[in-house]
Amino acid sequence: MASNGKIKLQGFNNLTKSLSFCIYDVCYAKTAEQKAEYIEYIDEQYNADRLTEILTEVCDIIGANVLNVARQDYDPQGASVTILVAEEPIKDAEDVDQSEKPGPLPDSVVAHLDKSHICVHTYPEAHPDNGICTFRADIEVSTCGVISPLKALNYLIHKLESDIVTIDYRVRGFTRDVDGVKHYIDHDINSIQNFISDDIRDLYSMVDVNVYQENIFHTKMMLNDYDLNNYLFGTTTQDLTGKEVNEITERLFKEMREIFYGRNLPDMAE
Repeated sequence: MASNGKIKLQGFNNLTKSLSFCIYDVCYAKTAEQKAEYIEYIDEQYNADRLTEILTEVCDIIGANVLNVARQDYDPQGASVTILVAEEPIKDAEDVDQSEKPGPLPDSVVAHLDKSHICVHTYPEAHPDNGICTFRADIEVSTCGVISPLKALNYLIHKLESDIVTIDYRVRGFTRDVDGVKHYIDHDINSIQNFISDDIRDLYSMVDVNVYQENIFHTKMMLNDYDLNNYLFGTTTQDLTGKEVNEITERLFKEMREIFYGRNLPDMAE
């Protein structure tokens, strides 16, 4: 162990750290036309070009060079983007922030990233008859070495503003110190929540499911409060009867709880 508390390695840090999460946006579209308009809207908002811009911003935040970009829009909807990146050349390794700590907000600091990739896939979809529409973005930031992908977490949650987020973080492989001893993780962690900013934690209810001995960490997040008008596409609560407001609220809340718990739930009246 070096005097600065860091492990003195034999060579390059061979640990692979992967952060992957699904973000979900849920809404209600009353008519078939509104549902089609929502799918078209969300598909345009998160097309391959826009996603490339978002991931390129992530690369800028973490100080990474873009090596290659592969992107594709799909018919009838959805998109995929994969960016291969490498750490920017630096003059002094001591200038690199190698600590494991909460990541930057959209207007915050720059870190550095080793050889790695960032990718995203989108999945817009809609219920066939009850008006519920969902949008899912599946994102992965994977790094090799001392730098943590956790620094991208807060930025992406802020940028995409989601109703539900499920996050996985895993450290794989091992690296050796100068004495030849294998190390299967190089930082302290007991929850992904430790790396989420206070303002995000205030907005969401969170649950952890962790396998500490395997360096696998999982956190689920769901918004605490919401205004129904923010979930209505092409209409407002003023256009609905009190009965409709209650029924739509129940449908939306049921959809969100099912996504959060990962299983289908009975209707509240059952």
